[in-house]
Formats: sequence, structure tokens, C-alpha cells
Amino acid sequence: MTRYPRNMQGYGPNPPAANWPNNAKIAVQFVMNYEEGGENCLLHGDAASEAFLSEVVGAQPWVGQRHWNMESMYEYGARAGFWRLHRLFTGADIPVTVYGVATALARSPHQVAAMQSADWEIASHGLKWIEYKDYSKADEAADLAEAVRLHTEVTGERPRGWYTGRCSAHTVDIVSEEGGFDYCSDTYDDDLPYWRAYQGRDQLIIPYTLDANDMRFASAQGFNSGDQFFTYLKDSFDALYAEGVEGAPKMMTIGLHCRLIGRPGRIQSLKRFVDYVKAQSDVWFARRIDIAEHWQENHPPQHQAVTPTDLDKDTFVATYGSIFEHSPWIAEGAYGLELGPAHNTAIGLHSALCRVFRTASDDQRLGVLQAHPDLAGKLAAAKQLTAESTSEQASAGLDALTDGERETFQALNTQYTSTFGFPFIIAVKGLSKDDILTAFQTRIHNSRADELATACKQVERIALLRLTDILP
Repeated sequence: MTRYPRNMQGYGPNPPAANWPNNAKIAVQFVMNYEEGGENCLLHGDAASEAFLSEVVGAQPWVGQRHWNMESMYEYGARAGFWRLHRLFTGADIPVTVYGVATALARSPHQVAAMQSADWEIASHGLKWIEYKDYSKADEAADLAEAVRLHTEVTGERPRGWYTGRCSAHTVDIVSEEGGFDYCSDTYDDDLPYWRAYQGRDQLIIPYTLDANDMRFASAQGFNSGDQFFTYLKDSFDALYAEGVEGAPKMMTIGLHCRLIGRPGRIQSLKRFVDYVKAQSDVWFARRIDIAEHWQENHPPQHQAVTPTDLDKDTFVATYGSIFEHSPWIAEGAYGLELGPAHNTAIGLHSALCRVFRTASDDQRLGVLQAHPDLAGKLAAAKQLTAESTSEQASAGLDALTDGERETFQALNTQYTSTFGFPFIIAVKGLSKDDILTAFQTRIHNSRADELATACKQVERIALLRLTDILP
């Protein structure tokens, strides 16, 4: 594998300003997962009972049998937990996004009516609340299509958001291919929405959360009291709010399940958190579809003019072969490395090129040094420098030396090259003629080993500056 598909870069150190409405410092978003009646159950045509996210931590599926206790714990979410959450959020006037499993929604008409009466968004949580990791792509896509059909039939509207949850490696691609979703939430990789390009389509991704999530009441090493849940939510909010105050607003998602947080021993912790965030200023309470619409309007997809990892080998080498002076073999070596989205930036591609340079033989690296021109030397006078070197030397005023300055540089060039066997190399950007001359006069007294190492570092720095001029 020479092209790594995972994106480890994201927004990097400088995320975009979210520009939330009314200059909010944070967007807070509550998700209610409505899965009750859509879980694994023999009554639903499944081979075994449900074993996930219940009061029985570590439960196992009962193959060929109904699990009466498990079924009744899920039923609690529909019969009691949902209404407790409905009263809390409608009473606080906070909008909610529901991840609704289509078959669960079909079995809960009163709850669907209450969701719609409260103007909650009902996004799709799939056809059934089951595991898709072993499904073929075609079978999973068929279930997605049926989920959309049934959801539309039950609610009267097609879902605009999607979250499978128990997904496969194909899920986000399938959602993108379907083409009708404003957003997909089957990732956990950021605190902001982002665009994912796939087969010519830009799919908006609004990442979800499994940490600020009541599911940890039902998992090992999770929350065992409401106080822990409240503290974790409050700390998460405070950290993100502080980043917003500093100029980098984020999004906080809180994941909820009717059968878990809807229990009386846990609901109070959620109420305390709601009261806490309601008391803060500059908070935007939003549905996920509201966030999607905001991002579409304020942060439309931006396409990089050239993405190195998408280039064929000849174009890659032609484009980046002179980043290390007259040494296209370095670009050839970098092309063969495992490159991913993180390498479509100046720093990322620089890393790949430097790996080839650093692992080359001593003679190869010496050849790179010897390929560099003298500073203000004969090649410059004859206008035979590469475009990059011409621009760099001109930026430091080396193309406009006095006769005396030129004689000084040429004398130093001769002495330096005679001593070390390669020309004096320095990244001149941002330096004056005096800065360069001082470095020249100092480094000429280095040992050859020290100067060889220094020159190689300068070659790498020149390469980064050149890449920064052409890549983000």
C-alpha cells in the first residue's frame, strides 16, 4: 500500500473559525438515540437476542432465544425514559436531534408524534440497531435504502442526516454514494464538521461522540454515577468553551439513550448539565441539521488546486523534482513511500522528501549539496540558476551586490568549496546580506563533519520554504 487512505491531518493547528450564529463560543448539540424496538430480537427476524448497551454489562447474545429481561430493559426506554427526556428538553426549550432506527420509529407512533411536535430533527439511525461489520457492501446499501424508505413512510419526511453507529468500513462511502444526506455522523475524529471528498461528491461529516455519551453507564470502566457523568460533561464543555473564548469555537455533542439516561438515578445529572450550560452566555443550542446548514453556507467545500498524492509518478517528479536542487531522484523515492492526505501539505510532503534524502548514501547526499550553486557566484552572473535559486538569491539582495561585495562572496566561495568539497548553502529567505555574510564567515571555520550536517539541514530548510510557496 503506497497511498494511505486515513486522514491524520484534519484541520491541523489552525482550525477554521466556526462563525457560529451570534458569535457563539460553542455549539452544544444533544442527540437522542431512539433504538428501542429496532434492536436484535427473534421477533424482528434476528438470529439472537440483543447484547449491547443495557443494564447487563457484558451480556451475550442468546442464539435462537428471546431474552425477556433484555427486551424489557429496551422497552423501558420507550415507555418511560423517552418521556422523561422529552419533558426535560421541551421544558428547557432546547432542540434535539434524534437518531431514529427506522423499525423502532415504526413501532413507536406516539413518540414520533412527540418528536415532531417539539420540532426535533429525526435523522436516520439505520434500518435496524444491528452490527454491520460483516455485511457485504451491497447488503448494507440495501438496508440503507430500505431505512430511508421506511423512515419517510413513518415520519412523512426523508431523513437528511445519517448515523449507523455499528457500522462497517463501507458505511460512510455508502452514505456518500446514496447522495441524499446533508451530513453523515459515522466518525469520531474531530470537534468540527468537515468535508470528505468521495467519487466526485463532497459529503459533509459531522463527527459524533462516544465519550460524552451515556453509553458509558453500560460499559466497563464507564460512569457508575450521575456525578461522574455531570463532571465529565461539564469539564468537556468548559474546555471547549475556553477554546471558543480564545477564538476557536468548537462543537460539543452529547449522546443519549432513552433506556440509559432516562433512568431516574441518571436523569438528574443530565438536568444539572442542562441547567449549567443554559446559565452560560454565547452558547448555541442546535440540531445537527442546523449545524449542517450553517457549515454548508459558511464553510463550503474548498478544493486544493494540486494534491500531490493524486498525481501520477511522472507529474509528481516533474512538479517536485527540483525541490531538492537538481535531484529528481528524491521525488522519485518519495513517490514510492506510503503517502496519505497528511502529505498533501508543505510539511507533509517535506517529511516524505526528507526521508529519502536522510536515508540516501553519503555520496548521494553529497551530490545534492554539490548541485547547489555558489551564492552570488558565476552561475548567478551568467543567469544559469534554477528558477527557485534565482528567486531566493534575489530575495536577499544577492542579485544586486556592489563590486566589493561580489568579490568578498566569490573569495569566500572559493575558500569554502576548497575546504569542504561543496558550496556554501544557506536558506536565505528572511536574511539580509549582512546576516548571510556573517554566517558564511562563521561556518567556514567548522569541521567538515559539522559543516556537512549543517549544510544538509539547510538543504532541508530550503526545500520546506520552496514547498511552502506552492502547497498549503
